[in-house]
Amino acid sequence: MLFTGSSTFKKSLTPEMPGSSGQPGSQTIKKGHRGVDSTGETTYKKTTSSALKGAIQLGITHTVGSLSTKPERDVLMQDFYVVESIFFPSEGSNLTPAHHYNDFRFKTYAPVAFRYFRELFGIRPDDYLYSLCSEPLIELSNSGASGSLFYVSSDDEFIIKTVQHKEAEFLQKLLPGYYMNLNQNPRTLLPKFYGLYCVQAGGKNIRIVVMNNLLPRSVKMHLKYDLKGSTYKRRASQKEREKVFPTYKDLDFMQDIPDGLFLDSDMYNALCKTLQRDCLVLQSFKIMDYSLLVAIHNIDLAQRERALADGTLQADMRRPAAQKALYSTAMESIQGEARRGGTIETDDQMGGIPARNAKGERLLLYIGIIDVLQSYRLVKKLEHSWKALVHDGDTVSVHRPSFYAERFQRFMCNTAFKKIPLKPSPSKKSRCGTAVPRRSCQGAVPSQSHVSCETKAQVTTEADVEQGSHLGRPDLLPRTLPVDEANSDSIATTLSTSSLGSGGLNSPANSGSPGPSIPECSAELREQLEDLQETEISF
Repeated sequence: MLFTGSSTFKKSLTPEMPGSSGQPGSQTIKKGHRGVDSTGETTYKKTTSSALKGAIQLGITHTVGSLSTKPERDVLMQDFYVVESIFFPSEGSNLTPAHHYNDFRFKTYAPVAFRYFRELFGIRPDDYLYSLCSEPLIELSNSGASGSLFYVSSDDEFIIKTVQHKEAEFLQKLLPGYYMNLNQNPRTLLPKFYGLYCVQAGGKNIRIVVMNNLLPRSVKMHLKYDLKGSTYKRRASQKEREKVFPTYKDLDFMQDIPDGLFLDSDMYNALCKTLQRDCLVLQSFKIMDYSLLVAIHNIDLAQRERALADGTLQADMRRPAAQKALYSTAMESIQGEARRGGTIETDDQMGGIPARNAKGERLLLYIGIIDVLQSYRLVKKLEHSWKALVHDGDTVSVHRPSFYAERFQRFMCNTAFKKIPLKPSPSKKSRCGTAVPRRSCQGAVPSQSHVSCETKAQVTTEADVEQGSHLGRPDLLPRTLPVDEANSDSIATTLSTSSLGSGGLNSPANSGSPGPSIPECSAELREQLEDLQETEISF
């Protein structure tokens, strides 16, 4: 939503009661503190969205500017509990500019501590200020179940979310532990908190938090899931499914993607290790009911969609150039600077984690842990106890933090994400292709599709042997390469897979096996095998 002029802005900041917009019978549809009036204007605690955006940008501009005048120093314990407040009168003051809308007050929580967090993530003050305040903030239409407002910066880097009083209070208490965790483990899927603020307008406190943006708008997401590892009522409602970009849940994921999402081995290990460390941190804070947001961009499907749209596959998929904060993407969250070392890297991953589905289609995953500001307080304990009475207590989403973390990790690393199955190594392929048949005719049961080895040995010619090796017929010997055609690698493979492999054909270990290594089908076939063995050893 863009600015519409200073006069409109001043009017929009004035709180209006539902039904007082000047139109008879106009009403505001509310969801939590968020409302939408008959004109389509979004309100939050009776303050219009456009006014709130303007107050946020003015307040952040002032607080970042004033903080730059303070010398950098180590973060002290008292820094986590500092709250700075500045009043913005409409006529202006010695510290604030004049503006054309109603007065408001802007509070900044722990400014020195959050400055350190931004520096840790590689965000310079001028970049932070430019991203959030140079262009109007963009309001996201999907507000979520909590009724919060979401804004995204024009360069797609930051998300601004309204939070409740308890959530803001809990985050402030978490800051010392958050500081300690980031120092030890900056590669995390936990939310990156860049600032905590409060706008006082119309007698109401509107608390907001600035975080990293998990889902870049420049990349089309084909599927989105909110996963908790719980199955109790974890299916998207019919109302949610009717949305343009619905958020599905655990049961939907298990139905839509029963085989899971396949990751390269290194990527899978990095992801599960990151989840394990993050869950341990959340458990130590007694946090539960968090989710893993998983958004999927299907590269192959996107190419087909572009082909249908404009008849070419040459459309540009690259993300627009913008400031990229350290560890701000899913890929950077699990691998950091070492993200270029993956084995299935693409030229431009756009910050996503490369993966594949069961069909083999190429995917980019955008993931992050969300809703971490829920502690296991008394109300949650009562909620779990009540749900456990009417349903299996281990399947409900609300649970004690230790069990919740364990179930969360188990679902993510066993059900949601899996390793890409390893392909047979070249040595194994060679072993399968050149190994001497171990099945004898004496102990085999003939079938309709196979004739006896004795009959085949009698009619086999040299041409048939060469042809059979290409057709995958186990009853025919593969052609032996001449010495001048074999290189050192093929010689080593031949030796290891024939006479020298597994103790050799004539070793005691093989001599007593129930299935003889040299078929006893015909004397001619045995002589051919013995000649082959002698030829290989002579190499």
